[in-house]
Amino acid sequence: MDHGKPPAAGLSSVVVLSAVLLACAAAVLQPHDLLYDHAVRAFYNSDYEETVRAMEGALRSHSQLRSTKVRCRLRCQDQHPFDGTFSDLRFFDVVLRRSACLDKCMEDKVGAQSLHKVSEDVVQDFTRRIPYNFLQLAYQKLKQPEKAAAAAHTYFQANPEHVEMGQNLEQYKDLEGVREQHFVDREVRPHQRSFMDAVRLYDKEDYEGAISLFEEALVEYFKADVACRALCQGPQKFEDHDHLSYRYSLLEVVSDHFTQVLHCEHECVRDLATRPGRLSPMENYLPLHYDYLQFAYFKVDRLEEALQSALTYLLFHDGEEFMTENVDFYREVLGQDGEPREVSPYSTLTVQTLEVARTSSSCCADCKCFGMIRVGGPLVFEGVQLVQNSGDLNGTQRVLLDHIISEQDCAELRSLTVTMAGDGYKGRTSPHTPNEKFEGATVLKTLQYGYEGRVPMKSARLFYNVSERARRIIESYFMLNSTLHFSYTHLVCRTAITGQQDHRNDLSHPIHADNCLLDPDAHECWKEPPAYTYRDYSALLYLNGDFDGGEFIFTEIDAKTVTASVKPKCGRMVGFSSGGENPHGVKAVTSGQRCAVALWFTLDPLFRELERLQADEVIQALDTQSVLSQSFSINPRDEL
Repeated sequence: MDHGKPPAAGLSSVVVLSAVLLACAAAVLQPHDLLYDHAVRAFYNSDYEETVRAMEGALRSHSQLRSTKVRCRLRCQDQHPFDGTFSDLRFFDVVLRRSACLDKCMEDKVGAQSLHKVSEDVVQDFTRRIPYNFLQLAYQKLKQPEKAAAAAHTYFQANPEHVEMGQNLEQYKDLEGVREQHFVDREVRPHQRSFMDAVRLYDKEDYEGAISLFEEALVEYFKADVACRALCQGPQKFEDHDHLSYRYSLLEVVSDHFTQVLHCEHECVRDLATRPGRLSPMENYLPLHYDYLQFAYFKVDRLEEALQSALTYLLFHDGEEFMTENVDFYREVLGQDGEPREVSPYSTLTVQTLEVARTSSSCCADCKCFGMIRVGGPLVFEGVQLVQNSGDLNGTQRVLLDHIISEQDCAELRSLTVTMAGDGYKGRTSPHTPNEKFEGATVLKTLQYGYEGRVPMKSARLFYNVSERARRIIESYFMLNSTLHFSYTHLVCRTAITGQQDHRNDLSHPIHADNCLLDPDAHECWKEPPAYTYRDYSALLYLNGDFDGGEFIFTEIDAKTVTASVKPKCGRMVGFSSGGENPHGVKAVTSGQRCAVALWFTLDPLFRELERLQADEVIQALDTQSVLSQSFSINPRDEL
């Protein structure tokens, strides 16, 4: 964040003074934006004690304002309900009574509503948790590292790409007196905290503890759902309309307002499943509670509750194969049927809500839709050998193949002298670890060097042909219904740096997924930029095995639990779908050089690799004995 100058509050001095006087006179909640503005000014005046006092007050005020809005709106809604049938006059009578009730309720706590409006800039700052950035710096100046660590952690949760804050957190971890329990998210949502804690216990096979926390998470979820819907009852934004020049009739205005309210309530399902700093909701979030619960109840021999949870899950995924089989099993063992649980004790779960939940968790190309995955197609070329399938590799959409190319082909590709240090990594020679040097080359660059006579054209064409061979095998084995296109192709070698291998505990390539941002703590993989979200399948074709270390590994989504390990050797290829179902990495190369052809593919022709299309034209020109006179524009892209 730029701390060059304090942000403008967007309020005139008269309005500010009036609001403060009102607040003081009525002994009500002080406006959080005024406290925030005061805290920021104190920070730039190096008054860090006042910064902390005012900023903590602003955060409390902001939280209390939100809870007051929820409480008042729900109270007035209960006191003045809409009847099943009513006239126009009755409808507007209820609306006006609710409005008067809400004004009275809010004014009792926060003062007159019409005299103080919070600017959109301040709203955005609190949404982005900017106050915690100031707080961590102020606490740092006041020599209170425990509180600084908590503020920094809270900010970083909503701003995971903030490099400086990430560095600050690492520094706090090394400070004396700062312990792991100090790194808390002060703004964590109770339903998400309980869910994540429950998943951790579930993974440790503590099913009794997991059940308690999953049930707690559901209670908190539906409380949050009620609060979110209550907040939707406030003023709405009319897109593409100037409110002051709005000239529609009263009923049209009312209709537009309630349409916006319904849209806001519709988005609550997505909002409650979205972690801070993320654009995408957690996949299958609400139904997943019942999926975990049905198995946990089964493990502790509480089959009636397991059946109820399984039936509830099927409300979201009607007819889902595996859960239907579980339901049949529970019915058979119990000798009786059951009913789905009451989904929400706090609100009626509408058909609309169920549809939104289904939509946000529906089966897609990169999801774990085990019943819909087809694998095991022909291997296309003679001699290619299936070594391990998905089951053998303890995952889904994985395959290990041998004899893709010959020893002679491996040696010829390794002999290409076109690899450049840092190629494909924005010039960084050690992008993933300081203990290894990385070199790379693309197909187009290799053809360019072949045309210039710097490498044998035969070897350059071999690189082109081998990558096409790999593409066809992956496309066929995974039985794809559409053409698999190249997204990026890279011949990459990583070499252990002599003298830097003692006591290594890092990886050659950290655990990651190829089309989403792996979030091990949340057990999620966020399919959003800067990840290459258009990648659908990946493959690694190894060119040698005469080095130490360098095993390719698959892990669980926790990025810790290794599910399969592959030892590279010439002609061996591992292929897999690129999503969060296949986190992977590379163990440290401790001596020698490890070379492979890395390939990423997409099913979307809009994201075909431009260099590959140019390489196709080069090959076509060579095949027709045309003179290659065009210049080459090399644009290597960063390897993810």
